[in-house]
Amino acid sequence: MDNVFSWKLIFTNIPELLKYLPITLEIAFSAYILSLIVGLGVALVKIKKPKILYPIICFYVSFTRGTPAIVQLYATYFGIPMILQLINYKCGTSYSTKFIPNVVFALVALTFNDAAYSSEYIRASIQSVDKGQREAARSIGMTAWQTMRRITIPEALVVAIPSLGNSLISMIKGTSLVFTCAVVDITAAGRLIAGRNYRYFEMYLSLAVIYWIITLVVAKLFQYLEKLVKCNEGEAVTVNDTN
Repeated sequence: MDNVFSWKLIFTNIPELLKYLPITLEIAFSAYILSLIVGLGVALVKIKKPKILYPIICFYVSFTRGTPAIVQLYATYFGIPMILQLINYKCGTSYSTKFIPNVVFALVALTFNDAAYSSEYIRASIQSVDKGQREAARSIGMTAWQTMRRITIPEALVVAIPSLGNSLISMIKGTSLVFTCAVVDITAAGRLIAGRNYRYFEMYLSLAVIYWIITLVVAKLFQYLEKLVKCNEGEAVTVNDTN
């Protein structure tokens, strides 16, 4: 039976795969944080609807959500060097991608891919905040930034946390595609290791176990964070009612 399938091999693969887990997590969390920043900016543009930026942002969101992530990774990996060559040709510069780590291409692609989705979560969460609270804040002299920072974002965060947790889980699983940018993460390492003995099935089951455990941990952390934020919000409301 071991010649066909080995349960033992599934678990003996895991220690070797875990050596590459830090690379996967670094890419996932870095791209996730960057995507939240970009996503917030995109969400604010879609809410405010400035004449020049709004159609550009709408096209970006529509195009990104309508094309596969693997296509975007390939386009970034091969497209950025071509753009730099074009700039060099037009401007007489000498920019080169030789000294740019491959992980940077993966980060750019994953960031803008996830930001297109996160922006919609963030936009919906911001718009779910009662307008009356924002108007009350402005009436007592708060600036637009103070209102956003003290009123809108904290309340929108409660609504957005579950979706943003799912976004991080999707990001972690999405890192399995960074091999397209010649980055050896945990999935790429698994493919290389399996190439030694051609036990690909057991290797992919090993990867599935690792990803599953990671996503379970992340899901639990976001559930705890959601409860914590709701408790803090409840305490703030109680204090305000008492005053």
